[in-house]
Amino acid sequence: MSAKGQKLLEEALTLPADERADLAATLIESIEEAEDEGVEEAWAEEIGRRIQEVESGAVKTIPWSEARLRILALRDARKRP
Repeated sequence: MSAKGQKLLEEALTLPADERADLAATLIESIEEAEDEGVEEAWAEEIGRRIQEVESGAVKTIPWSEARLRILALRDARKRP
């Protein structure tokens, strides 16, 4: 990181958490490529489909604590040779 970037980072880290979050989001948005056509619509459809699956009982939800344990176990299993 350049000296200018380091100085900006140090100043940004003195901001309250909500301002740092806003700044981080703005910086990320500034480097992301333009969204693909139809992405928002496709996500809205996917979210709607998943909500319907949960509400109809087609899928079973699990608590975050259990999901996290499963994710970490899968990650750890992949690290083993």
